[in-house]
Amino acid sequence: MDLVGEMIRSVRVGHPGARMIRQTNRRGVSFPAFEGSGFHIVLAGTCWLITEHDDPIELRPGDVVLTSSGAAHGLSPVPALLRDLTPVVLGPFPPEPGPAAFEFLCGAYRLDHGAVPQYLRALPDLVVVSPDDHRSRRLVALTDLLRAEVSASPAGDDATLPALLDLVLVHVLRQWHEEHDVAGRPVTDDPAIAAALRQIHENPGLPWSVERLGRAAGLPRTAFARRFTEAVGRPPMRYLTDRRLERAASLLRETDAPLAAIARRVGYSTEFAFSAAFRREYGTSPGGFRRGPESGRAPASGLG
Repeated sequence: MDLVGEMIRSVRVGHPGARMIRQTNRRGVSFPAFEGSGFHIVLAGTCWLITEHDDPIELRPGDVVLTSSGAAHGLSPVPALLRDLTPVVLGPFPPEPGPAAFEFLCGAYRLDHGAVPQYLRALPDLVVVSPDDHRSRRLVALTDLLRAEVSASPAGDDATLPALLDLVLVHVLRQWHEEHDVAGRPVTDDPAIAAALRQIHENPGLPWSVERLGRAAGLPRTAFARRFTEAVGRPPMRYLTDRRLERAASLLRETDAPLAAIARRVGYSTEFAFSAAFRREYGTSPGGFRRGPESGRAPASGLG
């Protein structure tokens, strides 16, 4: 599996949701920050992406806005300040009737526990992708399917929804990464650190140590630890732990594998050590995470 696929596996542990929004007045809407990842697809009309600190970005039908780690933002028919936009009321509400200034689809995975994976947090908070002619045909087909599913199941509980969200996210992430020549890991121009990151992502379950990762990078232990922390923003073993637990969270939600087997697969020698590390990171036991919340489920879409 490539690293874009790994991104999707990691964020998929959250609750999927989708919604169509038709803005029937000339006022824009704002979306609060949330723990998760999602996207907007502009269906009709022209609107502007509004953020707190950057200049507005004009969007046209077919454009996709990726919220890689749930940053606050807004969409408006005219350039505006984020604080002046009307907050979206979260929930599985049908789109407003009547002529629309602009119309868009929202899709998201909202996480109940833990943070958005590092390789998504390493992306810009908001990414805009304008598909070319070749990609546009595929995205139009996916958009039509997603729109039909949302219309048929406004509550966002259709069984096909996660698959469609996955496909849209894969499509958008791959195009962005191709255009920016990165591979899903934290971006670094240090070839030694890039080699170590590749080993961590491809083989998280191996018994890594700082010294062993340093050998993979061709560096002495001390120099490797310093350069890794400077390049990635976290010490190597902290990054390795995060990667292992992100992988474990995916396995807990996607497989029926016993906890002991998952522990071994992601590099823990005992189920006890794995459970303790998982609880520290996610605030719940691996078994509790696998069962999911029994009450207080999140709204159907973190983006509205």
